Order: sequence, then structure tokens, then C-alpha cells
Amino acid sequence: MIGGTPRSYVDTDRRPKGAREVLGVFEPVQAPWVRPGVGVHDPAECIDGLLAEFALALRGRGFNVVGYVQRNNRGCADKGRGCAPRIEYFDLRTSATVLVESGAGTRYLRQAMREDADLLVISRFAACIEATDAVKAPVGTDAAQGMPLLTSIAGQCIHKWHSYVRQDGTMIAPDLAALWAWWGPERLYRDLAQGVAEHEVRQIACGSRWIMVEGPHGVGLAYLPRHPRELLPRLPHFAGQSLRSLATLSRSWDPLEMALGIAALNAHYNRYDLEGLPGNGVKAFRPVADRVVVIGAFPGVDAILPNCVVIETDPRPGEFPIAAMDTLLPECAAAIVNASALVNRSLPRILRFARHRPVALIGPTTPLTPRLYAYGLRVLGGLVVADPAGLAAAVRAGALPREFTRFGRFVHLSWMNAPAREDHIP
Repeated sequence: MIGGTPRSYVDTDRRPKGAREVLGVFEPVQAPWVRPGVGVHDPAECIDGLLAEFALALRGRGFNVVGYVQRNNRGCADKGRGCAPRIEYFDLRTSATVLVESGAGTRYLRQAMREDADLLVISRFAACIEATDAVKAPVGTDAAQGMPLLTSIAGQCIHKWHSYVRQDGTMIAPDLAALWAWWGPERLYRDLAQGVAEHEVRQIACGSRWIMVEGPHGVGLAYLPRHPRELLPRLPHFAGQSLRSLATLSRSWDPLEMALGIAALNAHYNRYDLEGLPGNGVKAFRPVADRVVVIGAFPGVDAILPNCVVIETDPRPGEFPIAAMDTLLPECAAAIVNASALVNRSLPRILRFARHRPVALIGPTTPLTPRLYAYGLRVLGGLVVADPAGLAAAVRAGALPREFTRFGRFVHLSWMNAPAREDHIP
């Protein structure tokens, strides 16, 4: 398996000073600076609807979104009296139409900072400047700490943006893919956890290589990055928690807790009744004519994809080390990633390097959910279990992945077959 795991800093049993609790996991409060991004558009076009679509999608996934976009610009019915045009705004928190008074951007920014919001949208750049100046909010680019602030500006005024942020902001193309790339794949773990229901955990089975979690509607697996001797005494405690609580452990920096959290995610998403295309999805990349980068070798991948190059932690002759990822991924035509990258937290980095390329996540650890499409994944290949008792016994006995097919089926989901999104300003 690939990659390493950073040292733990999250303590789920004791609240660190100045931390907040999100889905049962304590994490440091965000720093008081903002991480601004601006949608750059043609002066004749309006991208408020696009910003709203993105913000509402995040809100629907459980993120705390604060702010507003302009909905229309209606002229006064009695222009002869010199009335100013009436501008209506769409509040992204309440979905209500509001009339925004002077200084509203500052009020929304203060609200967002008070609530430690996940995203603030102030669709007019002038109001954005006014707000950050009023509260003296410094501008930064740290994707993990800065509060995302999204605004928009016409291309002809871009010099004003440069004067405002210097080197610390991000210009964003006016499309959803660019907005999601700015949002960042680092947030996919929280996104996945927020979609998990408060269901009971029926059993946790742990072996030397894999851990299994059974919920009421499905079973999930995750690869263990090391021997679980430290985790075993705690399993009775974890078994008494809800599936959602276990899923929050997918954001822990402890490698064994992380694996348990991923298994809980899969127990929610990889339902017994999930419909998908047969197989793990590797063959979907056969039509790719140029180089396909494979991170974490799969049995027989050379025969399926003769044009592939393999990256491994312990490379064999003809394979590349992990350090080659930085060079090979930006130049590839597509990438196939072993799902162990989800457990060792290298997946966000891989997705950043392979941006704008089709990426597949393959393996028993893969959560089979369309939520991952927004972060750049196009094919998801994973395991749907049919025999929980049999799989639990096999996991405890140290079974290898090739044996898992006796207890379920490998299926894959494709972004090409996903239904169209319908988020918009009502």
C-alpha cells in the first residue's frame, strides 16, 4: 500500500483548548482570516446563479453556508420619480429573497466569523472589500485554516482584485468544476461523514489486515495500515456508538481510527441494494490512448492497460517510487488510485496533482457515493457485501482481498451515468 500517515493531533476523548466539535470530532477553531476566491466573468454575463448553485450544493451536504447573491435588478416601476432600481438578493442560509441594505456584507462576514462558517458568499466584490476592511480580516491562502470567502468580479476590473489580495487570493473560472477545485479535496472526508445516518452498528470485525463494520443496510471494509493491537481493546466502546459517530473518525489523524471511520462510511454508502456496473472499473480506462498512472498496483493491471505506469511504496523493477507522483500525475491522461490512499490521506494530494484528469478510486475501501464526483473522481470501484457473517469470519482469519468476492460483488459507478444536478436559485 502507498503513502504514510501524519502524526495524530486530534483527541476525540478530550476537547483541546479553543476547539469546536463537528460531528463528534474536536478540531481547532479556524483562524480569523479569510481565504478569498473570485469568480471572474465577462462583463455582459452574470454568475450569481452559478455561485448560488455551488453554495446550495454545499448546504445540501451539511456545510454551514452564510451569505447572499444578487437575484435580479428590477427597475423602479415609477422611473419618472427618480426611484433607484430595486435590487433583490437571495439569502443562501434561508433561501429567502431579501433587500440588502448598505453594510450588509459586513454583517454577513461578522455572522460567518461568529459561527465559524464553512463558506461565506458575498457576490459583489465592492461589498466584499467593504466587509473585510470593516472587520480588519486578514487575507490568507491556507486551504485548511482560512475561512473560504467567495465573490465575483468582471474581467475588466481584475486589477482591483490584484490590488486587494496581492498574491493571496484565487481567481476562479466561471464553472462548477473550478469552484469545487477551489473548495478543495481536503474537505471530502468531512463531506462523506456528514452524509452518514445515525444508524446502529451491528458488529465490528477486526483482523490483522482489514477491519469490517456492519450497519443495518450495508457492510464496509477498510485496510489497516498497521497491526490493530492498539485498537482491539477499544472496539467494545466503538461498537456502542452510532454509524455516524464512527464515520467521523475518518477525519482523525490516528491511522487505526481513520481505518475504522472509513469502514463505517462504506457501511453506509455501500448498501446491499446498491446498483452499479459489474467489475471494479479498471477496464473503463482501456480507451485512454496516452499514459495512465496507477498508484498502488492491482493484479493484472499491466494486461488491462498496457500503457500504464505504476507507482508503489516499494517499487519493483519497472515501477516508480512515491516521489514520482509529483511529476507523473500532472502529465498523465488519467489516473487509477488504490483506495488505500483514502486511509493514508494521500488522496487529496493526488487529486490536486491530477486536476482536470479523469481519476478512478478502486478497491474494497472505496465509498460508492456520487458525493466524490465533485472532487474530481470519475469512476468508483468497490465492494458490495452480501454475506456479512461470512465476511466477518474471513476478516478475523486474515483474508486477502481476492477472497472477498465469495461474500459479495465488486461493482463500479461512473460519473458519466450520474444524474444531472438541479441546484439553482428558486
